[in-house]
Amino acid sequence: MSDTPPAKRPSELATRTLTGLGLIALALVALAFGGFPFWLLAVTAGVFMMAEWSELHLAEPKTKRLGQYVLFVPLAIMCPIAAGPNFFALGLLVGAFFFLTIVTRRPQLGLGVLYCGLPIYALLLIRHEPDGIRNALWALAIVWATDIGAYFAGRGIGGPKLAPTISPNKTWAGLIGGIAMATVVALLMQAFYLLPLRFVIATPLLAIVAQGGDLYESWLKRRAGVKDSGSVIPGHGGVLDRLDGLVPVLPLAALLVVVPLAF
Repeated sequence: MSDTPPAKRPSELATRTLTGLGLIALALVALAFGGFPFWLLAVTAGVFMMAEWSELHLAEPKTKRLGQYVLFVPLAIMCPIAAGPNFFALGLLVGAFFFLTIVTRRPQLGLGVLYCGLPIYALLLIRHEPDGIRNALWALAIVWATDIGAYFAGRGIGGPKLAPTISPNKTWAGLIGGIAMATVVALLMQAFYLLPLRFVIATPLLAIVAQGGDLYESWLKRRAGVKDSGSVIPGHGGVLDRLDGLVPVLPLAALLVVVPLAF
């Protein structure tokens, strides 16, 4: 997403706001339930992401469907009633990358399996581990906070552009505002939910990574000559448009969760 988008009509802004709140509410409900509902929501998002990735790389409809099928196999294994998000599922995900790359002879499409599948695997793994609700909420909330902080700081302060050739609306003020908002969220979670100190320390870096994921997707869209990655979400575009910051953050957050540290 951009920090300082052009002014929107009230109806557009209302649609965007209501849709955004609805998506967050849906994610929180699924997160609280865990198990099959959470897996189903995550996998549905992953399959949509793969379709949009294929379209951004100008894949034919048949190839796009193949990519979705190939990704769905390891995602299906991650279901709670199957193997779950373990190393076997991770191995299948890597195998799916090689399979799609070889069959299509297009490494960038194979890369889409990892780009779309790894964050889903990471999120399911975080939720599966002890304190899964709290830790998954932290990983999601800091990205949401980064987006919100970047939007308001960029819109209210403006100033020098962050990457004008890739995303002309992004500013350095927005980046700093996003980092600040994410850090505040992490500190509040530490105070009220005993979030480990290492998560709080990592939050500013992950906020920067989230903005990097946003910029990368903006570059993909600019290269493909499109404004949005899709049109499935009213007022927001595609699923990739909403989850671009989570894509690089979730695998790093999962490493923090599973690697034992002293703080």
